[in-house]
Amino acid sequence: MAHDERRLEVLRAIVQDYVSTNDPVGSKALAERHDLGVSPATIRNDMAVLEEQGYITQPHTSAGRVPTDKGYRLFVDRLSAVKPLSVAERRAIERFLDGAVDLHDVLSRSVRLLAQLTRQVAVVQYPTLSRSAVRHLEVVHLAAARLMLVLITDTGRVEQRVVDSPVDVDAEAVAELRTLLNSAFGGAKLVEAGDKVPDLLNTAPPHLRGLIATVSATLMETLVEPSEDRLVIGGTANLARANALDFPGTLRPLLEALEEQVVVLRLMSQVDASTVLVRIGEENAHEALTGASFVSVGYGSGDRALGGLGVVGPTRMDYPMNMAAVRAVARYVGHLLAES
Repeated sequence: MAHDERRLEVLRAIVQDYVSTNDPVGSKALAERHDLGVSPATIRNDMAVLEEQGYITQPHTSAGRVPTDKGYRLFVDRLSAVKPLSVAERRAIERFLDGAVDLHDVLSRSVRLLAQLTRQVAVVQYPTLSRSAVRHLEVVHLAAARLMLVLITDTGRVEQRVVDSPVDVDAEAVAELRTLLNSAFGGAKLVEAGDKVPDLLNTAPPHLRGLIATVSATLMETLVEPSEDRLVIGGTANLARANALDFPGTLRPLLEALEEQVVVLRLMSQVDASTVLVRIGEENAHEALTGASFVSVGYGSGDRALGGLGVVGPTRMDYPMNMAAVRAVARYVGHLLAES
């Protein structure tokens, strides 16, 4: 075994021990717990090199060593395979999510489930409107000059808006409007829906033009408004299990960043449906997250990510387990949304 390979084995052992025991790791313990095939003196030597290269460091209160961000990064990059979840864990995911009644329920269950599986803070983003398409537009006649517009997307999102009509409308006009709207917008990607408005206005029967202009304006507001950027967060209490080395000082900045959502949503904007992204410590470009790691992936149908989900916790986390859990839950949420 080449020196580099063996040092990687030593680093792996340090990461695993530190994650599971929560204690800085010494060479003697490594020699006893792992079959590294070399003497404790060689392990000590390897650890000195790893420390010199910046992969591990010595907390000032302890004789042992702990991985640095750079050490965790190498560990994650060189994972030979993410260990799949056990059959029991996969069944639990199915059982837990199968009872969900709608999109909101699926996402809130997913958050609870992820937080339980990983014992970290779980975050799930609502499907972003920009990645969705129009499944159906419903128009409900509320009063003589008042309508409700209901937008249903292919990702199961429902947005409702009340529209005050410039003129009184009857049931016949409402039915006509419904047909026109669905033939114009049905199946359209939400980002492209705006381009269809001029055509719709040009071809609309004169007596409906004013109404269509008003309804289209409301529809456009619905599509561009930032309500899409919603996160469901669960398991914040899991952060209380972090040790003093995980977040030196205080947890408050991290909790505030989670509360504000913007930071996490910015990180989520880079997810894709096929790759689990792991950002460690300083790689999270936001100060509040420099002591944390963020493991995320997109969920959706095929390669199209509709939104993201993931877990946030201390850099001292079980990466293989968390990556597997995030991937499995995302895959299942994707299946459920595709079927709905």
